[in-house]
Amino acid sequence: MSMPEGFRSKGESKSRVCRLLKSLYDLKQASRQWSLKLTEALVDNGYIQSLHDYSLFTKVKGDKIVLLHIYVDDLLITGNDGEMVVELKGILHLNFKMNDLGHLKYFLGIEVIHSKEGIVVHQKKYALELIADLGPGGARCASTPLEQNAKYTTANYDKQVHGNTIDRMLEDVTVYQRLIGRLLYLTHTRLDITFAVQHLSQFMQAPKKVHYEAVLRIVRYVRQYPGQGIFLSASSKLVLNAYCDLDWASCLMTRRSVTGYCIKLGDSLICSKSKKQNIVSRSSVEAKYRCMASIVAELVWLKGLIEELGIKHEIPAALFCGNQAALQIAANLVFHERTKHIEIDCHFMREKIQKGVV
Repeated sequence: MSMPEGFRSKGESKSRVCRLLKSLYDLKQASRQWSLKLTEALVDNGYIQSLHDYSLFTKVKGDKIVLLHIYVDDLLITGNDGEMVVELKGILHLNFKMNDLGHLKYFLGIEVIHSKEGIVVHQKKYALELIADLGPGGARCASTPLEQNAKYTTANYDKQVHGNTIDRMLEDVTVYQRLIGRLLYLTHTRLDITFAVQHLSQFMQAPKKVHYEAVLRIVRYVRQYPGQGIFLSASSKLVLNAYCDLDWASCLMTRRSVTGYCIKLGDSLICSKSKKQNIVSRSSVEAKYRCMASIVAELVWLKGLIEELGIKHEIPAALFCGNQAALQIAANLVFHERTKHIEIDCHFMREKIQKGVV
């Protein structure tokens, strides 16, 4: 590392550096060294690192299992055997200086509420802090995240189509960027604002005033129910069900389609996404087919992950799609004019259907 101020004598060469005997916390290599040391301690005690999520470690003894999930230096421990959980805590305390915060109630800005029916995760405290920082005051709560039929475009698009920028540009870009970043973190438990935040995040480089007003509308929408979250049921069947839809050619600037999907494990929502597709699709059938391919890839990963947790998923995962033509293309192994131009990686979905994965 470079010599700190005060350690270098006058006239001494600036090329001289310090050799570290151990990793320091603030260095960029520290996180990697911490991960390697923690992984080594866990693997030496019989824990297996997940192949689907490298931050997850498991240990199984018969029908007993304990799980450890890592986020930098914050750890979550759970399992169905109290003795194995206590044993894991002992291993961690033996190798590292750690604090046991007890039953999970708050983790990385996400609040957790336990009951006999299941678990509720929400970000009420985070949402209230966001609302207080913006100070909308007595402004009315919005009933929807975005205005109905609202279309937003960039300033460059306005100049090319209309000859000038219709709306005023936002003077302080960092305010908009910071607000979008905070709302993106809120989408972990507020899936109802996912599309709106994804749509407005396209304009972070050069936002207009109308974009900022749309973001403020999302905040006013969140203010209506700041404690809304996700309920994870304790009694539902552990079966994967996926639902997908898209808005074909909805982007005025690129004419790309927007994909949206969600995946449930039984009655519990565990995954969702809203994203603009990478290329322009020639038809809504083609766009829906690409949407199905992306969700099948997510299902394959989730199925492998839950099997590592000891959950046997023997039946195919159900994928619900509202386009019969796209479903027929996925089930039919014949190539024709409507599909021969689609990338080969999208057709792996047919293989998964044949193998009974989906």
